[in-house]
Amino acid sequence: MIRLTLALSLALALCMSAAPQLMAQEATQKEETQKEETKAATKSDKPERKTRADWAEIEISGTYPEATQLPGLFGDLVESLPTCMDRIQQAARDKSIKGVVLHIKGVEIGWARLNELQSAIAAVKSAGKPIWARMEDGGNKDYLLAAACDRIIMPESGTLMLTGIRAEVTFYKNLFDMLDIQADMLRVGAFKSAAEPYTRTEMSDEFRAEMEAILDDYYATMVSQIVDSRELKDDVVRNVIDQGLIAATRAKELGLIDTVAYQDELVSLIADGDATLDVRIREDYRKKKHNTELDIFALMEILGSNGEHAGSTRPRIAVLRLEGAIDSGNDPTSLFSESTISSDKIVPVIHKLAADANVKAIVLRVDSPGGSALASDLIWRALETCKKPIVASMSDTAASGGYYISMGADVIYAEPGTLTGSIGVVGGKIAIEGLMKKVGVTTSVISRGANSGVMSMTTGFSDSEREAMQEMLNHTYEQFTQKAATGRKMEHKALEALARGRVYTGRQAKEIGLVDELGTLADAIKHARQLAGDPEEKLELEELPHPVSPLEMLMGDAERAKQPFDAFVRSLPVSAQQTLQHWPVLDLFQREPVLMLMPFQVRIQ
Repeated sequence: MIRLTLALSLALALCMSAAPQLMAQEATQKEETQKEETKAATKSDKPERKTRADWAEIEISGTYPEATQLPGLFGDLVESLPTCMDRIQQAARDKSIKGVVLHIKGVEIGWARLNELQSAIAAVKSAGKPIWARMEDGGNKDYLLAAACDRIIMPESGTLMLTGIRAEVTFYKNLFDMLDIQADMLRVGAFKSAAEPYTRTEMSDEFRAEMEAILDDYYATMVSQIVDSRELKDDVVRNVIDQGLIAATRAKELGLIDTVAYQDELVSLIADGDATLDVRIREDYRKKKHNTELDIFALMEILGSNGEHAGSTRPRIAVLRLEGAIDSGNDPTSLFSESTISSDKIVPVIHKLAADANVKAIVLRVDSPGGSALASDLIWRALETCKKPIVASMSDTAASGGYYISMGADVIYAEPGTLTGSIGVVGGKIAIEGLMKKVGVTTSVISRGANSGVMSMTTGFSDSEREAMQEMLNHTYEQFTQKAATGRKMEHKALEALARGRVYTGRQAKEIGLVDELGTLADAIKHARQLAGDPEEKLELEELPHPVSPLEMLMGDAERAKQPFDAFVRSLPVSAQQTLQHWPVLDLFQREPVLMLMPFQVRIQ
């Protein structure tokens, strides 16, 4: 009993001595719990830290001329193809950019320029960055660009207009008959149809045959690109094209686009539910803008601008862009019209490059339907006698005279969709005596020499004049085909069978040996570096010719009478512009006895 009491007393004493310690532990634990709760509450009050994700947005719209443009007197800088591609490629290299959005909005480009822009899109993908396309509406070229991207977005009110390939050729013979105008035209080559719009009311069999072949190639390219990029079946794509107009919601169902959404939903689509992502869209990424406010300093800057630099003196490769119709005149541009290739301007540039020891190679970027046979030959000769490596890169068109000047290169690259070939000649004139009589104007003629009226625009050719002109055309055709055969290392007979004025796509031209390689301008430059012994790509590139400023145009030899007509044409819809662009061709017929001109002006949509 006594032992039990002692044990209980001892246990009670131990409990009483341990109580303060237990109480202290509980207090400490409670205090720590309160601190944790306070800390958690404080943390929840602070905004969650986000990761910034910048995306570059670049608008793709318009015609994209090959050469760098200067700002006009009353407008912003016209973006050129190399400038646009450089912006896309900068986005691919820019470490601060996580992705790219192309706002595709009505491109008016040919198949070669399309291929160039698709190669720029591929560069973004190769850099491991997503590239999306957004469109309100989209035609054939718009969609083919968008299809090269990772994702396509359209608003529900948008429409895809995959209307297929169409060539439209305008014929003027009935109009000329009504006006009593005589189009007296001669040619060499059954397919050389440059004069057909003025002498016929519809295509000849040869003209139709070559156009059928070209459209077949373009159509096959269009279908295959959509099939490959969207992972659709061939017959599905062909059925879609036959339908033509597809609403955005239906396009989504068919797998032609990925998302039906508006522009304001773009940020949330990129974030994709990630609340930690701070998505920001850099609009007009790296787009160069000019101050066009009407102050004296801005006006002087625009008028006096002559490009970013006057030329380099370091070792380099010259990229010479030859764009437009070929002419022997001294007026390469006007304030409103497209560029032309003037032999008076380009030949001295080539000679200067040939004499410059720091120029290690020349790359020609040719976009021309041809023009003057004389000017084409002078440019070819300047290139032929240049002892430096020369590589030609064909853009949308390098036909007839455009092909002729390309023959001066050591290697010819064409884009798959380039229009080239057209090795043939044409000549003639428009005689307006009948029209003049209708309006009461008569002409008296005194002449010496049986063929004194061969270049007169009053009457058509006499028999002897026609014979003399045909002989001149035959002689020029022989020169053209002989030089082409030498350049392509073919027998003349084999080359002539491929000539006769026939036009080919770049893909077709490669198959028959008229060009060496299929590739972009970048591919041609890479080959030029190899020829120049520059595998490490240390040589800088110099873009030529340098842009002509508006002030130089005003002070130079520009044909001012042409400017009002140019301004009027540029204000019209594209379809109307295509029709009226025949008139400068008629002017060229009047000024040049022999032309190397692509056999048609068509709108291939």
